[in-house]
Amino acid sequence: MSPVEVAPHCAGAAVDLALIDTDGVELDMGGTVNGHRTGDERWCPFDAPGLSPTARDHRDLLAHCLREQGFVNYPSEWWHWSYGDRYWALLTGAPAAVYGPV
Repeated sequence: MSPVEVAPHCAGAAVDLALIDTDGVELDMGGTVNGHRTGDERWCPFDAPGLSPTARDHRDLLAHCLREQGFVNYPSEWWHWSYGDRYWALLTGAPAAVYGPV
């Protein structure tokens, strides 16, 4: 396993994403990226109750596209997706994280 001091984002193993339209305007995701830092904690979980149908559809589309590519979601943050970090290894059954210190 990768050592704890190697943070997923810094290692390139985690990304924070939202969907945008063709004009670059963020679609309704039911809450902002890093909403827990703005007092918007209620909408942070991927499966937050009370999402509008539009926001639910957008989250589901994001999830469908990323899961097809092997990413996993950190469920308390709808925007946080990992590939190759410790959490990814745990959920996918991989023997270890892909990245490590250089």
